[in-house]
Amino acid sequence: MEGAKLFPPVFEGDYSVALLSKDETPNWDLLAEAIPHSCFMQSLTWASFKEREGYRVFFAGVRMRERLVGGMILFAFPECRGPALLAAPGGPLLPPEHYAAGLRLLTRFCATLAECLGIAALRIEPAVPLGRDNCLPFPEMLGELGFVRSPADILPSESWAVDLHQSEAELLAGMKPKGRYNIGVARRHGAQVRFSSDERDIPLFYRIFEQTARRKRFFGEPYAYFINLCQTLFAAGRAELGFASLNGDTLAAILVVYWAGQATYLYGGRTFEHDRVMAPYLLHWESMLNAKHRRGCRLYDFYGYSADPRHPYFPFSRFKKQFGGFPLTYPGAHDYYFYGVLADTVVDLLRDLSGELA
Repeated sequence: MEGAKLFPPVFEGDYSVALLSKDETPNWDLLAEAIPHSCFMQSLTWASFKEREGYRVFFAGVRMRERLVGGMILFAFPECRGPALLAAPGGPLLPPEHYAAGLRLLTRFCATLAECLGIAALRIEPAVPLGRDNCLPFPEMLGELGFVRSPADILPSESWAVDLHQSEAELLAGMKPKGRYNIGVARRHGAQVRFSSDERDIPLFYRIFEQTARRKRFFGEPYAYFINLCQTLFAAGRAELGFASLNGDTLAAILVVYWAGQATYLYGGRTFEHDRVMAPYLLHWESMLNAKHRRGCRLYDFYGYSADPRHPYFPFSRFKKQFGGFPLTYPGAHDYYFYGVLADTVVDLLRDLSGELA
């Protein structure tokens, strides 16, 4: 986490933005979890994980009259040839009354980072759902500040969620009949569910995840990624693995992250044996109850979702809808380009090419 003395603060009226000091960063989560629509990728734990992955991490704090009101954690991609990207997945974290002013000043501050670090663009992904108790005028506000829609999202721009404020009876009643029925099928077969934050269970989880990725032909992160991710999240008490098994054979596995009263189903997979047991249905049902009763969560987020049959999320989305709930749509990733850095990069590239052709 980069030091606060390396980059000067910026000011505008009652607001200022600067990197947090080493004394301030340990208290970041207290502020971040209290802000509406917070995101686990803006947590200290996620920052520690990204550092293990080789990223540079910056904590930019927004103050109003010297009082810290929000900010965002920024990740600079590992060194690579060409212009780099400064990303804030799930950020910024700002109360609605400070959002426009805070983001405007954060963008100015990131311009100073860009000049020093050779950053070509800032990518943000507000975790504020559109149309659900949200008074922020997305995406118009982002456009007015100079942001354009990114060609790629880090976080899903749509997800499917279940309100855990409901009783168990209400949760079951809100499910699709097929969902309720398949939970009963898994129980009648004798399927068992357990949760674990033991590092020794990571290989078992990855074996099932990798098998699913290969069978379904989607990109699966490498084993080292999950070692770093799980070790970091487990140590902070921010995640658990869930397993559904039958007669000692593990049939399904999930990784659930806990943050700000929300449980997020981040990764998962299943074997392709004993399909009739319907183990994934029981696993997610028990995961919802675990999040509600043991973790005190208010929301269970199934993560990526799409109602578009052409979207890669569509096959998984039909499964997620069986549990009841509602869709959440977010503004998606937006980029702000630092054209001075881009221009310098083009000049350097042309100079290199002319040298190679000489």
